[in-house]
Amino acid sequence: MRVTMIGAGYVGLVSGACFADFGHVVTCVDKDPSKIAKLKDGRMPIYEPGLEQLVATNVREGRLFFTEDAAESIQDSDAVFIGVGTPSRRGDGHADLSYVYAAAEEIADLMDGYTVVVTKSTVPVGTGDEVEARMRKRRPNADFAVVSNPEFLREGAAISDFKRPDRVVVGTEDERARNVMRELYRPLYLNETPIQFTSRRTSELIKYAANAFLAVKITYINEMADLCEAVGADVQQVARGMGLDNRIGGKFLHAGPGYGGSCFPKDTLALVRTAQEARSPIRLVETTVEVNDRRKRDMSRKIINAMGGDVQGKTIAVLGLTFKPNTDDMRDAPALDIIPALIEAGAHVRAFDPEGMHEARKMLQPGVEYAEGPYQCVSGADAIAIVTEWDQFRALDLDRMKAAVKTPLIVDLRNIYNPAEMKAKGFRYISIGRGEA
Repeated sequence: MRVTMIGAGYVGLVSGACFADFGHVVTCVDKDPSKIAKLKDGRMPIYEPGLEQLVATNVREGRLFFTEDAAESIQDSDAVFIGVGTPSRRGDGHADLSYVYAAAEEIADLMDGYTVVVTKSTVPVGTGDEVEARMRKRRPNADFAVVSNPEFLREGAAISDFKRPDRVVVGTEDERARNVMRELYRPLYLNETPIQFTSRRTSELIKYAANAFLAVKITYINEMADLCEAVGADVQQVARGMGLDNRIGGKFLHAGPGYGGSCFPKDTLALVRTAQEARSPIRLVETTVEVNDRRKRDMSRKIINAMGGDVQGKTIAVLGLTFKPNTDDMRDAPALDIIPALIEAGAHVRAFDPEGMHEARKMLQPGVEYAEGPYQCVSGADAIAIVTEWDQFRALDLDRMKAAVKTPLIVDLRNIYNPAEMKAKGFRYISIGRGEA
């Protein structure tokens, strides 16, 4: 099948490359000429493991193309996906749908013959109705269907998630559109992937409901971690004991500095606003948003308290900047709250991240020193704070680390080390929900 993907950002690029790998002919369209130039040159605008090779293979095989001009591609396409950004709107927290609507109107002007228009972007309930209304207004007699097909891609594992998903959700009651979507995802039938067909509004809500539930789960275990510290329990053992119950499961029960990234913060907030407008407020999610925002700020105080309550003139080495490992995404990363608070308290911050420093330089204020590696980062430091659980931080040479620092203090916000082992190595070690070693 012939597919156009409007938007060559995270969702659009990964989805487009994976559809091409399924055997479809895909054209990714983006208004940013520098992004398209990079992609044509084989350079990725984002870091995602395996993506560069996947793109190169499908470009070489003649199944994947990149362009700024959508006209010819849309006219020839069986399906046109909208994969543009839906950031939180300033002032009220609603999803900004301006890019979605602009893409829909462009598609309406250019499509030729029966076309399935698929919203891949995360959008509030009812967006598909508005997309269809706007398209009908521009092309009253056009033959098309608007479908919801939310993405469930984890940054750092997006290709695997697309090719081996837990489920595919498709929101449409148009039988022709269902057949097109079945054909697009036909390779997944070999893996017996569940494909759930629902109404469009139900599909839109599934995405928000899923993300909000995971955010609640993260926030719950973070509050349990605080309780563990207060009563002398071990949050990792608590989480394991909970996760062995198959009604709960162990995923997303890892205590830390709070959730961040491109999805959970904006999606929980958008769901809260939608529920409030529908006069059916979701108090649990509202509280989750508040608790998570507070937690990220609290982490700086945890570091400062570990250093005796005064960090004036002291050097703090921060290992990890991105909101999670295996991505360069800094959006709503806990580091964006922690580092400014440390600097405001008078500390000098030296930071290292394997992939995120380019983006961090754009988002953090001047004054942060960036190191070339973890050992350079900790050299002469009065304390080390582990903020992101990159694999390379899990197996550091602790003897070398101890020799490099001024003070052997580690505040581990991701619980990647064993407290007893750290104590044996001569470190004062403070983690989340496990007390102090």
